[in-house]
Amino acid sequence: MSTQGTAQDIPAVISPSFHNRNRELLLRILIPLAVLATMVLLWHIGVTVSGVPPYILPSPVAVATALVTDWHTLAPALWVTTKITLLSLLLALVGGVAFAIFLVQSRWVEIAFYPIAVILQVTPIVAISPLILIYAPSTQVALLICAFLVAFFPILSNMVQGLKSVDHNLLNLFDLYGASRWQALLYLKLPASLPYFMTGLRIGGGLALIAAVVAEFAAGSAGAGSGLAFRLLEAQYRMNIPRLFAALILLSLLGVAIFALTSFISWLSLHRWHESSLKREN
Repeated sequence: MSTQGTAQDIPAVISPSFHNRNRELLLRILIPLAVLATMVLLWHIGVTVSGVPPYILPSPVAVATALVTDWHTLAPALWVTTKITLLSLLLALVGGVAFAIFLVQSRWVEIAFYPIAVILQVTPIVAISPLILIYAPSTQVALLICAFLVAFFPILSNMVQGLKSVDHNLLNLFDLYGASRWQALLYLKLPASLPYFMTGLRIGGGLALIAAVVAEFAAGSAGAGSGLAFRLLEAQYRMNIPRLFAALILLSLLGVAIFALTSFISWLSLHRWHESSLKREN
């Protein structure tokens, strides 16, 4: 009887917490969707009541129609922008982590090479994109380099900060047990810097998309291999404003998807042990 009573009490204890989590998750989804739907409705009402011409401000229905009818044109451009963004982000992750590890090995190495990374970061990418277009073997490679340069520094700076923020007591403990520099890096510094790395990942993902679009604006690339930035310019020149809005919506959705993906990766890596992803117990 006692075993049966205990088994019956367990769902009663777990159920409220489980339902609260589901309710919170549902609210996190429904509230933004409700706000977005309200904004779209106000947009539609404002355009309908004021009678604004569609070549100035199209209605949501016109934008949705353009998104469907021009999908065969917008989809390849979306794929090009997505490919450049994700590839540049991947290269920035590898390069940023490797260069951060290189910098923290010696104080003199950091003093010598870190200012170079700062110079690359503070120099506007629009200013150096013409040089990159001249020296790069193709326009796609130039766009990739531009996006890489913009996403590289946030990952590098956050990773350097993380590697340098390890508890000194733990470092002394590793030294006491005779751990080598690489053992301390692998088993202490890299795990401790993971929250900083995840912050750089989220920032770098958004900046990589922005840099890819800005670089394509500067490059003025056109043709079958062009991305959404060219489709924006093309729609502007042709006064096809519904298509312009459709391309903008696709860019926004791509940015939201990248942010959601990087945030999920961060949560997956930190939610079991780091304070930033744990709920307060009191």
